[in-house]
Amino acid sequence: MQTIRDSNVLPPAAPTAVRETGMSLTAIAELVIRILYFHGEITAQQLVQIIRLAYDGIVKLALEHLLKEQLVGRSGSRGMGEMGFLYVLGPKGMVRARELLDINQYAGPAPVPMEDYHAVAQAQTITHTVVDDRTVRQSLMHLVLGDDLIEQLGPAVNSARSIFLHGPPGDGKTVIAEALTSMLGGDIYVPYAIQVEGHIIRVFDPVTHQPVVADGKPEALAGGGGTDPRWVRCRRPTIIVGGELTLDMLELLYDTAARTYEAPLQMKANGGAFMIDDFGRQRVHPRELLNRWVLPLERRVDFLSLLKGKKIEVPFDVLIIFSTNLAPRDLVDEAFLRRIRHKISVGDPSLQQFREIMLRSCESRQIAFEEAGYDYLMREHFQKTGRPLRCVHPRDLLDQILDIARYLNVRPAMTPELIDRACRSYFVDLR
Repeated sequence: MQTIRDSNVLPPAAPTAVRETGMSLTAIAELVIRILYFHGEITAQQLVQIIRLAYDGIVKLALEHLLKEQLVGRSGSRGMGEMGFLYVLGPKGMVRARELLDINQYAGPAPVPMEDYHAVAQAQTITHTVVDDRTVRQSLMHLVLGDDLIEQLGPAVNSARSIFLHGPPGDGKTVIAEALTSMLGGDIYVPYAIQVEGHIIRVFDPVTHQPVVADGKPEALAGGGGTDPRWVRCRRPTIIVGGELTLDMLELLYDTAARTYEAPLQMKANGGAFMIDDFGRQRVHPRELLNRWVLPLERRVDFLSLLKGKKIEVPFDVLIIFSTNLAPRDLVDEAFLRRIRHKISVGDPSLQQFREIMLRSCESRQIAFEEAGYDYLMREHFQKTGRPLRCVHPRDLLDQILDIARYLNVRPAMTPELIDRACRSYFVDLR
């Protein structure tokens, strides 16, 4: 297993010999064959960039083995030195490639062994994160929140386990959840793929993972100072799912064409946060979802099934956030809530907070805040109607005003006419 360096983000060191990769020379050579099959004629330099392993001591040995077995040949040179040699599959190599493709069609960066994935996950675990009042307030300064709520969120993040956010719709639960990940701080290393029991699991997802950029490209491609380029340095991820969530999305997804696995959502969220938004509106019952999380939340490991039923243990280093607009009593029972570490109510804003949100929303949209217009809005469309205040109202109503002003070709402003039109097209009487 590779050593993990002692630093803030604890990057895995680049292997310099075959034994340090967690793969056999045969497995590396087979990966080279698949890459050559899909890419055709490529240089040793291009091969190194694809496979993400050092040429000296690793890729060179694999190529020499394949040359000796007459599975590949050199077809010329493009550039100077050994790295410029062009390689192509020979007739025997094509036969072997088709045999390998029946096993799996993976032809990307060399996978890391599961034991290395466990070691790196432990080294960069969110349980090492400790936030204080200053950190929490800085992370939430773009939001208008009460002191009581802020003082509950900090300890919830420090728990690094589970949070249940509940309250009316439109009061910022989703944006609060997104801000919680930023409190975890730092970056993490995510492998392109993992090898376990002879199977390949793809982990890095460009949709989910945001690479740290150096010299205009991901750090792994920019050198990284001896860091294993099979890992990508990324911002801590935040994955948010809503009503579309099913239990199948929390299991390994087998690609029948490529014969490889895709990591489930919670595995991609390792080192960050996984938010279940609109909890209770999924097609799966809330109790079934909780039962799926009981063991991972308690032991910080998850068990996933391979195609033939073999169970594998993977790290579960995720801050789970349940967010709902529904009344908790309609969703869950006491036993459910007992398993969730922190239960936090996100309520409607006060009058002072609502006004502050309006001021900030006006400033960000370059609409002049007008006291008379604000008083008119509050009197006519909230006080007289008994409509509750929601944190989202200022933003949405000002966006409505912008839309209407563009249509009328007038300057967007907080005038009674534009306010009335905005409220008429935005609010719906649900009584």
